[in-house]
Amino acid sequence: MPTALPSPPLLWDLFCQVIDNHGDLGVCWRLATQLAARGQEVRLWVDDARALAWMAPGAVEGRWRGIQVLPWTRPFHTGMPPDDLARLPRADVWIEAFGCEIAPEFIADHGHFTLGSGQKESKNPVWINLEYLSAEPYVERCHGLPSPVMHGPGLGLTRHFFYPGFTPRTGGLLREPDLPARQAAFDQDGWLAGLGVQAGGERLVSLFCYEPPALRPWLAHLAAESGPTRLLVTHGRAAEAVKSIFKHENDPFPASMGHSSLSISYLPALTQLDFDPLLWACDLNFVRGEDSLVRALWAGRPFVWQIYPQDNGAHHAKLGAFLDWLDAPASLRQFHHAWNGLADPGGARWPGAPELEVWAACAQAARSRLIAQDDLAGQLLGFVGKKR
Repeated sequence: MPTALPSPPLLWDLFCQVIDNHGDLGVCWRLATQLAARGQEVRLWVDDARALAWMAPGAVEGRWRGIQVLPWTRPFHTGMPPDDLARLPRADVWIEAFGCEIAPEFIADHGHFTLGSGQKESKNPVWINLEYLSAEPYVERCHGLPSPVMHGPGLGLTRHFFYPGFTPRTGGLLREPDLPARQAAFDQDGWLAGLGVQAGGERLVSLFCYEPPALRPWLAHLAAESGPTRLLVTHGRAAEAVKSIFKHENDPFPASMGHSSLSISYLPALTQLDFDPLLWACDLNFVRGEDSLVRALWAGRPFVWQIYPQDNGAHHAKLGAFLDWLDAPASLRQFHHAWNGLADPGGARWPGAPELEVWAACAQAARSRLIAQDDLAGQLLGFVGKKR
């Protein structure tokens, strides 16, 4: 059922600290746009907004209705005239994304509502810690739990943990209401032609990755296959990783790929709105991190996920939990382990047509399960409505 919107619309402060690879900002911007599309007002406080120039052109300049991008400086008031921070309208909701901590000076100015004589009753902000996405069992146990603030300027306030997830007992995934309609109306040939790619019956594979251990042997496998493959390589680290392989003289295939089965197209930086069509256009998608994993699930096409590696190896259990939820077939599990450095990449079974059919069925079944659940932005609105 659709979530009833709070009335009147609320003002949301969304805090984002860019750690690496634009993933944090990507999720926060997508959340901001989905809240704004539902009539909410969002202030996105971010410490490095440069990626928005290609991710969402016009965002920093204020051309997105309902969203204001503001600098998160340290100290927080740097660059602001005296008392400007205190004069900003107080928000109804705070969201600190992925455990970033709201600046104490902001909490001091905006945390506790103090009312003078004759003023109407007001409420302290609903404070939400939006966590990372995981399929591990603790997510269902911890979703929605309160955490009273015991010290500092926020003393007396309460944070609530909000966990995105893949099951009905979690906060769900980000999904636009019009996503299925946009995907159904997608013109694959027209979109590819706009990128200068002429589809000619070859298998199309998108590549959005870090530097996976299996990249070199996988490219060699594609080059030696009997059937042709066109690799659509995304801008940034994926493109640099592929190009670096062909710079070495002792590669198992020549730098010039004209006579092999593998053709490579290097793509420009894609906006968030253009990333979905890339996934829809391809027969197999390689994605990384959190935001692109969710988009691959909505695409319903075969995909391979490169999870963000953690020094303590915690990503191993996280990947395993996701593959269990996905009900991934054995060949898909094996490939994921090799792609993520958990197995010998030389021993991976590279996907052929039979495997891709099985992987596609798995992806479509996962999409059907997810589409029946409430989306994350809608659940946030409902959660905040109850807390207010």
